[in-house]
Amino acid sequence: MRTVDFSPLYRSSIGFDRLFNILDTATQDASTQSYPPYDIESTGENTFRISIAVAGFSDDELNIEVKDRALLVSGQKADKSKERHYMHHGIAARDFERRFQLAEHVVVKGADLKHGLLNIDLRLEVPEALKPRTIQISRDQDKSKVLEDKVA
Repeated sequence: MRTVDFSPLYRSSIGFDRLFNILDTATQDASTQSYPPYDIESTGENTFRISIAVAGFSDDELNIEVKDRALLVSGQKADKSKERHYMHHGIAARDFERRFQLAEHVVVKGADLKHGLLNIDLRLEVPEALKPRTIQISRDQDKSKVLEDKVA
């Protein structure tokens, strides 16, 4: 797979940093972002849920942070110092960092950890000023009434 270097574009453009960051993350190898597995589901008209499989992690070992319209979920195992002797070690409990790019006006409403799944609830909250609105079409009769009222 070819890799594309966008660094020359950073030097010759102003205000497009976010666009180039999105392009950089889109061109990264998908295999580097495979752990932990996750689902994104629509739970309503303007609500969404990200479910991340974090078996073996407790809530104090997980960190959720929102910064510059990016959701960063990371986990660090605390009990690495304990010596364990495994006969078979198949449960991946390695440190991870997973990033999600949030669209404009998407707000993180909360998170819970249940049965090894970290559920993060999101909501699209479009401000009233940006919502579509219907404009009433006035008739000529209405304009004549307004003119009559102003003259009188």
